[in-house]
Amino acid sequence: MPTSDSLKYFAHASAFIDEGCTIGSGTKIWHFSHIMPNCNIGENCNIGQNCVISPEVILGNNVKIQNNVSVYTGVICEDDVFLGPSMVFTNVVNPRSGVNRRGQYTKTIVKRGVSIGANATIVCGHDIGEYAFIGAGAVVTKEIPAYALVVGNPAKQMGWISEYGHRLNFNSDGTATCTESSSTYRLENGKVSKL
Repeated sequence: MPTSDSLKYFAHASAFIDEGCTIGSGTKIWHFSHIMPNCNIGENCNIGQNCVISPEVILGNNVKIQNNVSVYTGVICEDDVFLGPSMVFTNVVNPRSGVNRRGQYTKTIVKRGVSIGANATIVCGHDIGEYAFIGAGAVVTKEIPAYALVVGNPAKQMGWISEYGHRLNFNSDGTATCTESSSTYRLENGKVSKL
């Protein structure tokens, strides 16, 4: 039986939750989703229809997972991550049906505030930096820096993006302002930081 703060989460009647899971208060698990053993799911998460959260996956608080997503063992999603419909994680570098590679899973860390678009693929072992934005259909085959905007197959960086999801246009001083939040960012030595 899963543990939680007095079971203050919602699970649809068709969802299946295995033993040893910890599920935070306010989390919602929708139709036909399966939470496998020993997962640790934070507060106020939303797990859409037909999702699989594999054993020992860690999800932070306020993680939003859209329909038809499988989050495989070895994946860690920090707080405020968005996983778009039908996006894909891998967890074995060289899978073969006839070769058992259980226990050889490669870790992937998705840092705070990342958004991953619909049908994107994240090849295992490539961490994604804070607030990066992975475009729909992108195939990530390398590390992604914080605040990067990447698109395509293989994914290539097209610019930088704010915590609110707006393109950042850096001036000659290396600063840019988000059009929605008015927060200021600095680009220095190929890295972006919020001021």
